[in-house]
Amino acid sequence: MGSMTRLYCGVPVTDRNTALTWFAALFGREADEVIGGEALWRVSDTAWVFVDEQPDRAGGALLTLEVDGLDAILARLAEHDIRHEPVETYDNGVRHVVVLDPDGNSLSLAAPPPS
Repeated sequence: MGSMTRLYCGVPVTDRNTALTWFAALFGREADEVIGGEALWRVSDTAWVFVDEQPDRAGGALLTLEVDGLDAILARLAEHDIRHEPVETYDNGVRHVVVLDPDGNSLSLAAPPPS
């Protein structure tokens, strides 16, 4: 029986340059790697998010990223004029917010409840 060891999650975009600027603001840094036309951000030891210019597929991605420091991330996004939906707090204490990239791809940020 085989096992899966890494996750590479793709976000199709219409314009690579616009996406690189937007995602650099989201992650707080430039892409960790660029391979061909894909720009990749490492989010953990075994998970990556990549953007790829695919205009015919752009706008349909749905990702949720667990984060530390949600308020700091939202402040950074505000500095780049990136808006988000209202922050919700679920019954289990998780704080959740949806951020849309310029193509309408949905990148949710979820912060676990305080320990």
